[in-house]
Amino acid sequence: MDRRAKIIEIIQSVSKKEVSPAAEESLFDSGLLDSFALPDMVSALEKAFGMEIPDSDLNPRKFDSVERIESYLESRQ
Repeated sequence: MDRRAKIIEIIQSVSKKEVSPAAEESLFDSGLLDSFALPDMVSALEKAFGMEIPDSDLNPRKFDSVERIESYLESRQ
């Protein structure tokens, strides 16, 4: 499974909605996620990609879209 598909799977799991957001679609503005779901999504990303995301990075802007999540993960590897 490629990175983008895994990210979308995590978003679906956390949001409990079977959707496939566009790469640039805001996950928060669209209502898929809210600030309460952010820690759950980050935890799932950490587990799926074997990395640790510092608390200082828990900012919705960094995880606002599939595209931004991909860029963030790339910058951390």
